[in-house]
Amino acid sequence: MDIIRSLQKEEELVWINPKCNRNMAEEHGLTMADVEDAEKRLERFAPFIMKCFPETAALQGMIESPLAEIGKMKEALGVKGKLLLKQDSELSVAGSVKARGGIYEVLKHTEELAVLHGLLSEDLENEDYAKLAEGKYKEFFSQYTIQVGSTGNLGLSIGITSAAVGYRVIVHMSADAKEWKKELLRSHGVTVVEYESDYSEAVKNGRRLSDQDPKSYFVDDENSKNLFLGYAVAAKRLKGQLENRKIKVDGDHPLFVYIPCGVGGAPGGVTFGLKEIFGEYVHCFFVEPVQAPCMLLGMATGKHNDICVQDIGLTGMTHADGLAVGRPSGFVGKVMEPRLSGIFTIKDGKLYDYMRSLKETEDIFIEPSACAAFEGAAKITEYEEAKDYLERLGLTGKMGNAVHVAWATGGKLVPKEIRKVFEEMYL
Repeated sequence: MDIIRSLQKEEELVWINPKCNRNMAEEHGLTMADVEDAEKRLERFAPFIMKCFPETAALQGMIESPLAEIGKMKEALGVKGKLLLKQDSELSVAGSVKARGGIYEVLKHTEELAVLHGLLSEDLENEDYAKLAEGKYKEFFSQYTIQVGSTGNLGLSIGITSAAVGYRVIVHMSADAKEWKKELLRSHGVTVVEYESDYSEAVKNGRRLSDQDPKSYFVDDENSKNLFLGYAVAAKRLKGQLENRKIKVDGDHPLFVYIPCGVGGAPGGVTFGLKEIFGEYVHCFFVEPVQAPCMLLGMATGKHNDICVQDIGLTGMTHADGLAVGRPSGFVGKVMEPRLSGIFTIKDGKLYDYMRSLKETEDIFIEPSACAAFEGAAKITEYEEAKDYLERLGLTGKMGNAVHVAWATGGKLVPKEIRKVFEEMYL
């Protein structure tokens, strides 16, 4: 396949998904009702979240990020239309998009355990969830363990939240994980198990060890529907933010969303929610490093998680630690087949260039891997394949009215000394 030859050359490119917007029989069974159920669960836990994480008090225990218009960055990138930054880099607790799915899955498991053991009644809508933050409840949860495999940000999300509930926590981290993330987890009392191999190996070992302990729960980044639904709630929140800004999304005002992609759970969940809400008027693109384009490879070949980037001679190694994944989620790839518009690839050096440009133009910091999102906004009207996509859908003449959202997936918790290193990194 031509696309594989291009990937092997580590070329920056865009792949347009030929199956997007086709009606396909699906087996995952997820609907907007599931997303709304997840949203209600987060609302029930809001008093608990506020008690454990006082920084969420301003939003009454809701973990949500700002939506900022970045006009100067738009000019720097030459984007047509409006450019917005969805600042999941500023999310409370974990400082990344992983705060959405990770925190949601931990809380859902907590609710299930609490109901099973009579700590919460079955009349959940009238329960006081704040009480779960009290010492006697923490003592109960301390007999249980939560484990997860991560390149970094999901580990922070799961680790910090689980420790706050009272669980024992074990995070299995791949070689790509940054040292400061490991240290931050340890400071919360989390056990960090390090691997010299990649993300997939960390997940596999974490899953195996968790399965041996009946009181251990494994957060499966590759296959979890709970994580996926936690991320999907972001789409409803974005809809409200766009409405508050009186920004239209319709046939004449298309919405383009660009999300950095690792194994696929976070961008997949967000995309699922957006397509459920906006349908054909939203166009979602993932962005992956040239050395780790696992979702692109899986979807383009139709092999999903039966193929990895190492199979075609790539390393899977990248400065974008959260995107350093060699094998995609098969579950997410199949859900994305009729929904995802396409995938861009980006070289590592550009991540730092975009990071510096955002800081210079808008005085906003996001971590390098999050900056992958800007590649989509910058190239959507440049690549021939992207131009053909716009032409085919009758969007070429509407790009002046378009709204582009770059999804900033992380950055808040990056230490100052590490930010300085990033600022001086040139590849």
